[in-house]
Amino acid sequence: MRSTPVRVADVVPFSWVDGPGNRYVVFLQGCPFDCIACHNPETIPPHRPDTRHTDVDEVLEEIRAVEPYLEGVTVSGGEATGQWRFVRELFRGMIADPQLARLSTYVDTNGHALRRVWDQLVPVTDGFMVDLKALDPVVHHELTGRGNELVLDSIRYLHRRGRLAEVRLLLVPGHNDDADQLARTARWLVDLDPGVRTVVIGFRRHGVRPEHADLPEATPELLDTASGVLRDAGLRDVHVV
Repeated sequence: MRSTPVRVADVVPFSWVDGPGNRYVVFLQGCPFDCIACHNPETIPPHRPDTRHTDVDEVLEEIRAVEPYLEGVTVSGGEATGQWRFVRELFRGMIADPQLARLSTYVDTNGHALRRVWDQLVPVTDGFMVDLKALDPVVHHELTGRGNELVLDSIRYLHRRGRLAEVRLLLVPGHNDDADQLARTARWLVDLDPGVRTVVIGFRRHGVRPEHADLPEATPELLDTASGVLRDAGLRDVHVV
């Protein structure tokens, strides 16, 4: 049977910032969001001249070559769920491979996917790291060009299935960083699970499109204040990066 094809934007053989431990990261091409704060906007279009067209078998072979140095594999993007069949078959291939079965499988996602997609991925995925751009739907649309109904439903659903590894909050000053928004976001997460791992990330201009290069960067003081608001609202596992 033909190996599942995939459109890849990039691969990072060794990463310590895309899940637990040293990881092989596959960045897929294409994303349904058009985030003003995106630091790799070249991955948004479904196709680009430099997009690499490959398949599951080839990616598995590349992972085998560096397996001794890895703790796991993460599929990111773009948006990983846009090519969920590849993700499913890649992780199935890892689980079935005696050399790769020990590696953990993670997905870094914007959460904009239907439950039927998660149902395909949950059985083969150890953890999902979900970006929550904004709890307020209007602010979320301003930041991404899309609403957040699917995102919020995905966070709830993945938590219920025991696969929500962390929720990531990218703070873009002037958009989603005021104390009221953060407190409401924290209360929403506390209602889900006060122990959910929550990662606060400060926006940086590196890589953004020129039309958004004037967005202010998040300061260390803002990140400290934001993490304090989240903890004061009841979240017990807050991290700042």
